[in-house]
Amino acid sequence: MFTDDTWSIGELAERAGTTVKTVRFYSDRGLLPEAGRSTGGHRRYGPEALDRLRLIRSLRTLDLPVPDVGRVLGREDDADNPLDGALEDVIAERLREIGSRMAALRWREAALQLLRDCPAEERADRLLLIGSVSAPPSTSSLVRFWRAWIPPRLPARLTSAIIDQAVPQPPEDPTPAQVLAFARLHAFVSGDCDGTDNRPAVHRPEEGYRPAVLYDGLIEAYALASAELRAGRPARPGEALDCFVSAYAHARGTPDSPAFRRLLGGQLAADPRIDHYWGLVAELISPPSGPPEPTAGSAHAWLSAALDADTAREAA
Repeated sequence: MFTDDTWSIGELAERAGTTVKTVRFYSDRGLLPEAGRSTGGHRRYGPEALDRLRLIRSLRTLDLPVPDVGRVLGREDDADNPLDGALEDVIAERLREIGSRMAALRWREAALQLLRDCPAEERADRLLLIGSVSAPPSTSSLVRFWRAWIPPRLPARLTSAIIDQAVPQPPEDPTPAQVLAFARLHAFVSGDCDGTDNRPAVHRPEEGYRPAVLYDGLIEAYALASAELRAGRPARPGEALDCFVSAYAHARGTPDSPAFRRLLGGQLAADPRIDHYWGLVAELISPPSGPPEPTAGSAHAWLSAALDADTAREAA
């Protein structure tokens, strides 16, 4: 029987259904209020300590770290900052952390499946390939690649728009094939470059183009062409092509004409390096079943084919 309004550490532990060691641990960290000390210097606790201990244990069942528990309890003691607000903040942080851990686990699971199912003679090379990518993967290497590729001194909002369009976000629940595609993308953009300007001639500032005007127009043209691709329409003249040609014409300060279209068609040579990049992007962002998701690369190819068809029709 408990004979007064305060309890010893052992009595509090018994009432709470826990151990003396646990009570001492939280008490030493200032999370449990003491009602005072006995004449022998032993800790005494009141009923409020039992409520606090139950709250602490409930928070800990959510795997909240002790510092976060302290934050929640500190807000409970502050009349101007209710417990609910503090708990909501901590829960949101924990959900973000758990989401990141789950994403990493899903990525590792798909990577392990990739290694398990690939031919034995390819396993060592694939291990090195995917081992260079973090889980969940970072797109920083892709961003660096595009910042080096696009013309310098573009407006910040345009640079951001180009990178947003060019850098794919890894899927949250990847397939083994998507893990492989991203690993190959990372290896591709991280590889040695010969130091020359790999941009097509029509994209180079020294050719007389105004890059900001060009890329602004291309973003719109690619969006129109992507809609055509999703609809399964073959490359053809129309609004998307007109927008595409207009971007190049306005960037160069020349009118859109049949002669200009013929000149442009001859300058839009295939770029195997960038084509390879967009092929890997399509593998990464496309659903496991169904048609490939359009990319800026496939939109550019569609528009180039539409331009070829248009100039061939004019020449006929």
